[in-house]
Amino acid sequence: MKFTKMHGIGNDYVYVNCFEEQVPDPERTAVYVSDRHFGIGSDGLILIQPSETADCRMDMYNLDGSRGMMCGNGVRCVGKYVYDHGLVPPDRGRISVETLSGIKYLDLEVEDGKVKSLTVDMGEPEILSREGEVLEMGEKRIPFAGISMGNPHSVIFLDQETEKMFADWKKDSRTAERRSGREAKTGLDCLDLPAFGPAFENHPRFLPQRTNTEFVEVCGENDLLMRVWERGSGETLACGTGACAVAVAAILAGYAQKDRDVKVDLLGGSLFIRWDSESGRVFMTGEAKEVFSGEIDLP
Repeated sequence: MKFTKMHGIGNDYVYVNCFEEQVPDPERTAVYVSDRHFGIGSDGLILIQPSETADCRMDMYNLDGSRGMMCGNGVRCVGKYVYDHGLVPPDRGRISVETLSGIKYLDLEVEDGKVKSLTVDMGEPEILSREGEVLEMGEKRIPFAGISMGNPHSVIFLDQETEKMFADWKKDSRTAERRSGREAKTGLDCLDLPAFGPAFENHPRFLPQRTNTEFVEVCGENDLLMRVWERGSGETLACGTGACAVAVAAILAGYAQKDRDVKVDLLGGSLFIRWDSESGRVFMTGEAKEVFSGEIDLP
């Protein structure tokens, strides 16, 4: 199977051009290629398919083989791939991608004939939680905001009270060391996501779909820092739909403003999110990069 490895600010997937290739068992293939020791290594598998309603279709599978409805970093990489590899005409400044969450429209920033960054119309957010709703985690009651960007997210803002709740979990020093450009002294750095991320993902409140969970530190107006535990993948360096959900939750909570770029810093880099008040739609801007291409024999 021919493939291309790509990433959006560290959220990496194996991409297959299914205009030319066929992947008969994508669930098992996703598990195999995602293994970072015995496979290629990725957060999952994305198939770039022909579409009857858009320029192409994105089929996404997490590293555990489960199907994903939408991936913000993934769809930017799909947009870069179809442009850079000539699946759309070179004079196109906008392309469309069919996903399980509807058709997404991408505006391209092209430099020297290659896509450098993309702005994605992510659609309108859906509020999934009641105002003031909390998650009961044993004896803890943790406030959260439920936001869907085509897939479900639970956003938790860190403050003195929530940090105290998380204080019993051990410090994840390895993740703290990965943070570049910031001192590793914040409560967000100290969270041990592998220790309790699965408890949020599989909480009865979110079954059977499960949820993605974002932990957010407010650094200033329209300036947020987040880590994410993705359902089916664990902690990843970035999550585009998660960054959109975080920006929406921050605006609803008064930490950010509509119609302005909200800078969301993730472990792999930064995304810029704007919630347009006139259309009600969320727009995400970020880079996409191709790492390498190759072939792999599937078992």
